[in-house]
Amino acid sequence: MLDDDRATLPEMNGWDLTQAYGWAAGQKRVISLGEDARSLWHTVRRYARIIAENLPEAQAVYVERTAEQTIRVAACLAASEPCDVIDRTCLSAAFSLVRYSVRCAVGITGATETAKPVRRVPTLAEKVRARIEMHGGKAKSSEPLPYVGASADEVKSLPGVKVTLDRSGLGRPATVYTLAEDVAGHAPLSRPRTQRDERPATVVRMDTYRPAKTTPPAPVPVPAHRPEPVVTGNPFLALL
Repeated sequence: MLDDDRATLPEMNGWDLTQAYGWAAGQKRVISLGEDARSLWHTVRRYARIIAENLPEAQAVYVERTAEQTIRVAACLAASEPCDVIDRTCLSAAFSLVRYSVRCAVGITGATETAKPVRRVPTLAEKVRARIEMHGGKAKSSEPLPYVGASADEVKSLPGVKVTLDRSGLGRPATVYTLAEDVAGHAPLSRPRTQRDERPATVVRMDTYRPAKTTPPAPVPVPAHRPEPVVTGNPFLALL
């Protein structure tokens, strides 16, 4: 309301406040709590704990330092009267100001706070299904297990999960998880079905691997005698 031309601030003599600031800043001073204010200080601390415990976390964060702010304001009020002891009057005035600020913070945050939707945690079956679908409907054990937070036996016992062994590679067979939409329930398998079991039986004919019979080529005629060299002066004739 200070922008209203009809509103005026009361006149104040700032000389006393200037003198108090010079007293407080002139040298290092320690301001302590007076004996008459200790009972009220316990009330302030209890008030701060009650407020923090009964407010939602989104509002409690604004008022969790109520007691510390009260003692700071009280120290400033004591210093404004060049005094290094916080009496009950200073602490009571500071407590009134801080309580007002708490009411303002609670009113502002309470009016704007909206209920956040509760995030639903996916089930183990949904996590496994998502990981299998991520790998094209067929995933090896090393692909879903580290990300679903469950053991291999727990995943095998899930309904709709089909377990097979892939023996196509070298070494130990790999466990493969697929989705079985038509299975209503699935119990742990003592012997998982393998891809070899699912393949249809085929008969291999040995004729396929035998080379076809071909007519041997005609022999090259061998001359009856060795022809005489054309050049008689060949130095390698004796070696030949």
